Amino acid sequence: VYPNGMSGPYPEDVQLQIMRSMKGLEEVEIVRPGYDVEYDFVNPQSLSHTLETKSIGGLYLAGQICGTTGYEEAAAQGIVAGANAGRAAAAASAGEKPPQPFIVGRDEGYIGVLIDDLVTRGTNEPYRMFTSRAEYRISLRADNADIRLTNKGKEFGLVIDEERMAALEAREYLIEDRVDKLKSFDLKVSEWAARGGNDLMGGAQTQRKEGQKKTGEEVLRMPHVTLKDVEDVMNDVQREAGATEVFGSSPASVYDTVEASIKYHSYAQRQHRDMESWRRAQGLRIPPDVIYDLDSLPTLSNEELEKLNSVRPNTFAEASQISGMTPQSLVYLYHHVTRRNRKRDKRRAKVPLAETA
Repeated sequence: VYPNGMSGPYPEDVQLQIMRSMKGLEEVEIVRPGYDVEYDFVNPQSLSHTLETKSIGGLYLAGQICGTTGYEEAAAQGIVAGANAGRAAAAASAGEKPPQPFIVGRDEGYIGVLIDDLVTRGTNEPYRMFTSRAEYRISLRADNADIRLTNKGKEFGLVIDEERMAALEAREYLIEDRVDKLKSFDLKVSEWAARGGNDLMGGAQTQRKEGQKKTGEEVLRMPHVTLKDVEDVMNDVQREAGATEVFGSSPASVYDTVEASIKYHSYAQRQHRDMESWRRAQGLRIPPDVIYDLDSLPTLSNEELEKLNSVRPNTFAEASQISGMTPQSLVYLYHHVTRRNRKRDKRRAKVPLAETA
């Protein structure tokens, strides 16, 4: 058993007492006691997004010294700090002007989220990169990492392998081609259901939509429908029509990306709209009587509620600067306050104006 969340700054005998106080672990033995590492760190708000210190030009920091844990978070910073330090040193030795800074945006990768959180908000505990910290996490997937970042790497001289770039271009072409074919192929709903299964292609709703047509893209967006299901139907139709070449099956190298880009398209758009409305509302004031508890804000963590109660931000801009507040929690708080304001305005509108003498 690995007791996740169990802090280890206690002597071994105290750790054993804590473990044995848990129901079912009264006779447990510790194979290896936990431990904590204490270290000093530089306030990351003293760094720029390139991880160069603001007070000492040419000095770049990365790793636990920036207030993060010492694992993937440290390695991610090393990529950005190393790239910028190397490019700056090369330009200086050649007598050239400082190069354009290499910065990963929050919408480009988790590295960008990590560094932006650190340099803008700071941290009062070892920072860990959770997916919940990213406002665009639906778009930041493992299957499209090369599409998001390889061209950027080439632009800044960090990717020089021509074979790698050729492989990326081929993959991008394949993805675009498969998506275009899914968009252009359509059948009546009743035929999709007959070929792919009534439940699979819409269930009881097919009875009401028999005459309507749906594209392969629209069918793939349905729950439980896979890319293979859609491609099998398309291939069958093409074979029956005597086509010399059929659509075929998506290669493993693009299958996940094609499926995910279509499945998540509407969700990604909605997420983008939410973040845009949130950004426009940065100056909106938060009423001082807002109650920060799980009854009012059930999706927020106890840690976030505790920080909101402690800081009591006056605006959403102030709330966004609280370390540990996730973008999704801020959007939820924004919707909560706007709904609250609308209800208040409706109540006021129903109150009759006092007659004047």
